[in-house]
Amino acid sequence: MSMLLAQIAPTTANWSLSVGVIMSFANLFAVIIGYFAIQNTGKGKGLPVPQLASKKTFGLPELLATMSFGHILGAGIVLGLASTGVL
Repeated sequence: MSMLLAQIAPTTANWSLSVGVIMSFANLFAVIIGYFAIQNTGKGKGLPVPQLASKKTFGLPELLATMSFGHILGAGIVLGLASTGVL
């Protein structure tokens, strides 16, 4: 049974600075993509930070959605790099 689990379990990487940098860049990339891709913004509570010069408001729902996507994207990148042996 343990031999079967060893064959199907993905190779994972322990947390390191490179994993943190990859996750940070993945989240930043997701926020940038989400800022331009989300068309119906401003329905929820706004963020207490200055907005860009455009008329688009980027609130809490948009931030949570893009950060969730960024974590999924970052986890995929980390797992892919760990399974190839790069990370």
